[in-house]
Amino acid sequence: MDIKMAWRNTWRHPRRSILTISAIAFASLLLVFMLSWQFGSYDTMINSALKIHTGHLQVQAKGYKDKRSIRLVVPKPTAVSAILDKTPGVAAYTFRANAFSLVSSKERTYGAIVIGIEPVREANISTLRKVIREGSYLSEEDTDQALMGKLLAKNLQVGLGDELVVLGQGRDGSIAATVVKVKGIYSSGQDEFDRSSIHITLKNFQDVYTMRGAVHEVVALGKSLEDMPEIKKAVATGIEKMDKKHHLVALDWMELIPGLIQGIQLDLVSGFIFYIILIVVVAFSILNTFLMAIFERTREFGVLMAMGTSPGRLTKLLLIESAIITMAGIVSGIIAGSLITWYFQVHGIVISGASELMKQFGIPERMYPQLSVLSVSIGSGLVLVITFLTALYPALKVRRLRPVEAMRSV
Repeated sequence: MDIKMAWRNTWRHPRRSILTISAIAFASLLLVFMLSWQFGSYDTMINSALKIHTGHLQVQAKGYKDKRSIRLVVPKPTAVSAILDKTPGVAAYTFRANAFSLVSSKERTYGAIVIGIEPVREANISTLRKVIREGSYLSEEDTDQALMGKLLAKNLQVGLGDELVVLGQGRDGSIAATVVKVKGIYSSGQDEFDRSSIHITLKNFQDVYTMRGAVHEVVALGKSLEDMPEIKKAVATGIEKMDKKHHLVALDWMELIPGLIQGIQLDLVSGFIFYIILIVVVAFSILNTFLMAIFERTREFGVLMAMGTSPGRLTKLLLIESAIITMAGIVSGIIAGSLITWYFQVHGIVISGASELMKQFGIPERMYPQLSVLSVSIGSGLVLVITFLTALYPALKVRRLRPVEAMRSV
C-alpha cells in the first residue's frame, strides 16, 4: 500500500521527477565511464611504463635493488628460468646484467649504467626495440655494438657509428674496459633512463665484466597484471626450494617502482574529489525536490496526521519516494554508462593531437576503458548513499509537524 502510494506521489509532478532522475542518471553514467576510463588507463600506463625496462617481476639477489652492487648476482640464471618455465601466467622472461661505468667519447665523459641484454629475449619483454629513433636494434652477433639513450648521446656529442670507451670494474674486482660503436639511439620518454643508460649484448657484458655466467636480474612479464600475485607466489616458492640459503628474492613491479603506484593513488584521490563534488551537486537537486514536496504537501500531511496517520509512516512514505527516484536514476545511469563504456572498450578512444607524445612514452595512441564490477559499483554506491542521506533530512522534518499548524498552511 505504501509503495503504491509513493509511486503515485512520485509522478504528481512528472517534469520535476524526470529532471531529478535525469540528474542522478547523468551522475551515475559519468561515474561509471570515468572510473572505467581511469582503471583502463592505469592498466595501459602501468604496462607501458614497465615494458620500457622494469618488467612485471624480477628475481634478484637480496639487497641488490638498494645497493646495485655488481657482486650481488643471480649465480645460476638457468635454474631460475626453469622455475619460470613451469609457472602458469608467465608470458616471457630474459636475463640482464648491470654495471655503473664511465662512458667516454672523444669530447666528453659521463657516468652511465651499462646494461647487458639478450637481444631476442629482450624484444619480447621490453619496448626497447620499438623506441629506437636512430639506427637499428642489436643482434646476438653485435659484440662490439651498443644502444644508448638520446639524452646521453647528446651529452656525449656522439652519433651513429661513433666509438665509445667504457671503463668500469668487473665482478672479480678487475678493470673492465671495452670499446663499442653506437648502433642505435633510443628515446623512451623517461628522461632519467635516456640520460644514463647504454645497452650491449649480454655475451659481451659477461666477457668484459668477468661475470662467469651470472646475471643481476631475471626479468619476467606476465600475461596480465591480475596474474602477478599468483605468479610472484609461485616463483617465490620455487626460489625458496632452490635457494636454501635465501640469497635470492622475487620482487613485483610495485616493489620495484613504488613511485608508480603512489602516483596512481594520488590520481585516484584527485579523481574521487571531483566525483564527490559531482555527487554533492546531484544531492542538492534531490534535497530541493523533496523540500519542495514537503512545502507543497504540508497541508496534506496535516490532514493525514489528523486522521491518525503516524509521523513515522509519513517519513517512511517519503523515503520510499526518494528510493524510487534514486534507484530509477541509478539503474538508468548504470545501463547507459555500461553501454557507452562497452562501446569504447571495444573500439578504443583516440586522444587527438597527443599520439606522437604518447608514442615517445611507449603508450598506444588508442586508449581503452575497462568496464568492471568495481567501476560500476563504486560510483553508483556513492550516489545511492549520498542521495539517501540527503533525502533523509526533508523526510525527518515531517516528524516535527503539528496537525493543526500544518492544516493552516497555505
